[in-house]
Amino acid sequence: MTITIEPAVQQRPDFVGIVSGIDLRQTLSSEQLAMIESGMDHYGVLVFRNQQLTDDQQLAFTRQLGPIEPAYGVPGDDVQKNRLPPGLNDISNLDRDSKLLAADDRQRLFHLGNMLWHSDSSYKATPAKYSLLSARVIPDQGGNTEFADMRAAWDTLDTSTQRLIRKTLCEHSRLYSRRDLGFEFTEEEVKKFAPIAHPLVRRHPVTGRLSLYLSAHGGTLVGWLFPEARSLLAEITEHATQRERVHAHVWQQYDLVMWDNRVSVHRARRFPIDQVRDMRRTTVEGVAPTLEEAS
Repeated sequence: MTITIEPAVQQRPDFVGIVSGIDLRQTLSSEQLAMIESGMDHYGVLVFRNQQLTDDQQLAFTRQLGPIEPAYGVPGDDVQKNRLPPGLNDISNLDRDSKLLAADDRQRLFHLGNMLWHSDSSYKATPAKYSLLSARVIPDQGGNTEFADMRAAWDTLDTSTQRLIRKTLCEHSRLYSRRDLGFEFTEEEVKKFAPIAHPLVRRHPVTGRLSLYLSAHGGTLVGWLFPEARSLLAEITEHATQRERVHAHVWQQYDLVMWDNRVSVHRARRFPIDQVRDMRRTTVEGVAPTLEEAS
């Protein structure tokens, strides 16, 4: 079986590729893994159709790409706890008994932050490399995932702004992204989610391309006055997520979509509150803290 990767949209030949000729339930050869890695370096996002994976198969495929980042706990009432095996992030609107979460459930409200543009785990000193999201059950309408190319965002940024931010550090925390939605944290959570600094501009270790490192978790710039930092981050994010740099993935059941968090941001879109959306994410750990990479 020969792997092929084609652009999802011909007008964007280097952002989002559609992969065919592969069964992710099988152990892949070194050549197949190398082609996937090369495809990720080029496209930033890869789409694998009709991959009817079990949880164990998704975990096994992910481990072939690198160490799995531990699944994070969502601040809430633990109604989803133990629904999925360790290593899988529960990106669903279901409780541990597979019933829909109540509209006012704290975990459901926290998940609404996924509708903001973000990069996974940017609130960690060593943020995520790849994310792999498997669609087990999808709603009848809505629930798309949008991706924006942060390499193109950097390339098209005006020169004066590029010079201004090239060596700037940005603080990331879950506190910033969820407080924008009015989410309230306990004193213990505030301490747990202390901000982490990352370069606002990152260089890809293989291609050498520069990209903006943006996220809803990014709340302020080191050394800047807070209002000025927030204003500039909003301006840059608006530029980075203009429609010509965005791809909307319309989910089909059993799609697996994989993206590089170093060169893209993503967000979920709205769907009917009374319909099930069961998505399961595994995450490949980053190699080192971004400040070490930058140095």
